[in-house]
Amino acid sequence: MRPIQMVDLKQQYAKIKSEVDSAIQDVLDNASFIQGKAVTDFAAGLSAYTGSRHTIPCANGTDALQIAMMALDLQPGDEVITPSFTYVATTEVVALLRLKPVFVEVDPKTFCMDPYSLEKAITPKTRAIVPVHLYGQSAPMEEILRIAGQHGLYVIEDNAQAIGSQYTFADGTTKKTGTLGIIGTTSFFPSKNLGCYGDGGAIFTDDDTLAGKLKMIANHGQSKRYYHDLVGCNSRLDSIQAAVLNVKLKNLDDYILSRRRAADHYDHSFANHPKITTPYRASYSHHVFHQYTLILEGVDRNGLNEWLAAKDIPSMIYYPVPAHRQKMFAAFGGASYQLATTDWLTERVISLPMHTELDEDQLQYISSSVLEYINRI
Repeated sequence: MRPIQMVDLKQQYAKIKSEVDSAIQDVLDNASFIQGKAVTDFAAGLSAYTGSRHTIPCANGTDALQIAMMALDLQPGDEVITPSFTYVATTEVVALLRLKPVFVEVDPKTFCMDPYSLEKAITPKTRAIVPVHLYGQSAPMEEILRIAGQHGLYVIEDNAQAIGSQYTFADGTTKKTGTLGIIGTTSFFPSKNLGCYGDGGAIFTDDDTLAGKLKMIANHGQSKRYYHDLVGCNSRLDSIQAAVLNVKLKNLDDYILSRRRAADHYDHSFANHPKITTPYRASYSHHVFHQYTLILEGVDRNGLNEWLAAKDIPSMIYYPVPAHRQKMFAAFGGASYQLATTDWLTERVISLPMHTELDEDQLQYISSSVLEYINRI
């Protein structure tokens, strides 16, 4: 049996090696390393895939969120509502821009923003909502968009973990996550479902005027070289990373299918176990399983982590400390928040290996090892 990785990028690369190597060589031969053809081709291809009118590549997913908030002209002191149960990038850009992060609960089944908690958190100072499509599952966007519309708020989607997921509305219409709010953002960090071999990100919008502004901000605030109309930043996806992504984008749906098959195996292995809750699959969300995350009850999570490590099985806790309990948010009253569901989840979640290259032997070994430990208790 091959060694088990949380994300096996070596095996994935081996299957597309000739295409990736050729694409990178083309960039080297053309020596167009910044804003080259590979980047424009990727932006066009990703727009076609997601259905977004505009795709603006950038340096990473964190920059994507920052540029989105800058483009909406949010001002210091404006409130931005986010879940606390998320990676810190979602919330740190809010503080970086001197906005005020407002933390809300997540649904204990989906791990995504709870609309009831969202609505209660809205004040006259609220300007934007940042739902996170966590672990590959879409947030309840129809309800979030309804609430945002009633209060005149912007919705910026953090789609870093759910590229390729599809949202189904009550009337049966569908849209890709990242294209439902006024702006969507994503990350191409190597471990993502669509990952490059370095850092990368992208921003999505259907608004022509906003798209022009997003492009300017990402490029030093200029629409014409050396003429800077806005305060911007330097955030570009380089051509080599775009070349890799052009190859991998063609395989994204197959990658998602592989992840869903692995999730099916785990689901079957842990079905109806009284101490294990497997990931919930909401009817409106096509789960793409960036992570496969269990909720444990009555189990020593650290003990399980150590047990698996001794068997050469990696596992991770995403995330052990929620945003509102991070020191960086003390000045925003983080410690005063009462988010019982978020705290409950941080004490119970554990993520198992999840990637495109898991085979049946590996999946069986992982699931049987988890059960062996839990059933000993």
